Amino acid sequence: MTSSPLLPSHTAPAPAHARWSPRMWGLLVVLAGNMLIDALEVSVALVALPAIGTDLGAPLTAMQWTITGFAVGFGGLMLFGARAVALLGRRRVYLAALVGFAAASLVGALAEDPSLLTATRVVKGFCAALTAPTGLAIIATAFPEGPQRNRALSVYTLFGAGGFTAGLLLSGWLTGFSWRLTFAFPAPAVLVLFVLGLRLIPGAGEENGGGPPPGATADDRPPLRRYGFASAAAFLAGLLALVQGITSVPAHGWADLRSTGLLALAAGLLALFVALERASAHPLIRFEALRSRAMIRSALGAACLNGSYLGLLFVLTHQLQSLADWSPLRTAAAFLPAAAPLVVTALFSGRIVARFGAPRLIAAGALLPFAGYLLLLRTPWPPAYATGILPTMLLVGAGFVLSFAALNSQATSQLPPAERGAGSGLYQTAVQVGAALSVALVAALLTGSAPPAGAAPAEFAEACRPALTLVAAVGGLGLLTALTGLRSRRTGPP
Repeated sequence: MTSSPLLPSHTAPAPAHARWSPRMWGLLVVLAGNMLIDALEVSVALVALPAIGTDLGAPLTAMQWTITGFAVGFGGLMLFGARAVALLGRRRVYLAALVGFAAASLVGALAEDPSLLTATRVVKGFCAALTAPTGLAIIATAFPEGPQRNRALSVYTLFGAGGFTAGLLLSGWLTGFSWRLTFAFPAPAVLVLFVLGLRLIPGAGEENGGGPPPGATADDRPPLRRYGFASAAAFLAGLLALVQGITSVPAHGWADLRSTGLLALAAGLLALFVALERASAHPLIRFEALRSRAMIRSALGAACLNGSYLGLLFVLTHQLQSLADWSPLRTAAAFLPAAAPLVVTALFSGRIVARFGAPRLIAAGALLPFAGYLLLLRTPWPPAYATGILPTMLLVGAGFVLSFAALNSQATSQLPPAERGAGSGLYQTAVQVGAALSVALVAALLTGSAPPAGAAPAEFAEACRPALTLVAAVGGLGLLTALTGLRSRRTGPP
């Protein structure tokens, strides 16, 4: 990938030892600030879920869309987004995504219908899928290789790791006033980043990093079929139908078309996606990446890690706020021991992977959360925070510290350099799809196991056990996947 300086294309890039100019600092503020907002989008919705459900009169199976909608938009359209960036150019797509994100934030904050709120979450997920990887690509071309680029990547990584924690605290505080503020506050911040980005995001020489060359005519534009609209639509619709089908089972049963019919439709759409991709001259997916066992293990392991974690927080948010009458801020503070450790260790994760090796770290990082889930299953109701919830949060946080960077590193480790970009997109798609499916299943189990109105609080708490068991099962699958990586490491590559 060739460099693209921040100044006009005729200006040579600064040497690696040069100090950053104010323009470079400003660019990093835009990219890292937007990464922070992208990362906090999931956590701000988590703590606000009970307040949203009460205000809109929606059940858990509808409110889960505030989490899964963002994940489906992010994972379901990431591969399509990468194609759009490659064909239209980074600057154009990045700035458009910022405007779309701000608009969706405002509409979501004013929504009076759960369906409209869900739609805005899908849009915001798609916008995040455009800006998060594109920000990395801009850094790779705008900052000279060496210490300057490494420093910029460290700042970008730190802001991304801190986003989830910041979102918990902000949501806990803002939801105390109104849940709508948790969805509205990103809009003005993103618009400020947009104004700064108009001046700072590189435009001249952008053809070096993807996009049509300056001065291209309409006849020079790539044909529409190269965007992969049909494949992207089939994949997104398949994921939406799958999540809706899962959450419809408690209300309509397995024999109803509103549940089983949607699941069958999802299977058909996902099969259509595969068929379209295999027949396309310009597929969104490079199936060669799926031949790598390391890629498959990493994608499945990360999907289980992320999915079990979000599923756990979904259950605990319901338990602590709806059953134990905790405030949103207190609930957010209870989750911090799981989120904060990754922020503290983000800058050292590469050294940890180099020192101990990815397979061992992934196995240890899968074991600790699994142990935490089993511990929580054995905790009686009402749980004492210090001896029940806190140990689980600490174990989950330690699991992320050990395995998060290792999973990212291992995912593309066996791929040729030319395939690593496509492999990274597949990996991130799996992470988001795992989150969407886990949260949808947890919401369905919580709804299907709920006792009748008027039951004792202990009965409502006991009804959460199937959902917690599912969380533990997803964590256990991640552990089994990680252990196969240890065996492969002992026997060597095939």
